[in-house]
Amino acid sequence: MPQTYPQANCSGKAVGDVMSSPGPQVGDDMIVDVALSVLIGARADHLLVRDEDGRCTGLITRSQMTAHRQSSWYTEETRLRDLIYDRGPFTSPVTSAHDAERAMRQRALRASPVIGDDGHALGVVVLTR
Repeated sequence: MPQTYPQANCSGKAVGDVMSSPGPQVGDDMIVDVALSVLIGARADHLLVRDEDGRCTGLITRSQMTAHRQSSWYTEETRLRDLIYDRGPFTSPVTSAHDAERAMRQRALRASPVIGDDGHALGVVVLTR
């Protein structure tokens, strides 16, 4: 069963109060097919992508990876860093949940990484409706 997350639209709360754990994270040098296997094995809807220093570089979804595999430029050696996926701006834990929800809806995102000052993922905030 896919992971469930709290709603971002909790009145008067900060994102840090409503976020969930970051969930599965993979390196941006990971091959797409391996990343898709990790996502499926974790029963998750998305993966957080990190650089070589462990800082979050974005969030990629199952549909984005599947679309790549069906494209004409698919190869078995394509790395996550070569794909198009959400690379920010990301959400701060002190942002109000209301503002985060509004920003995510404007950008048509269902999920957004919550990033600390050091660039590492603290959690994820997901819209559930």
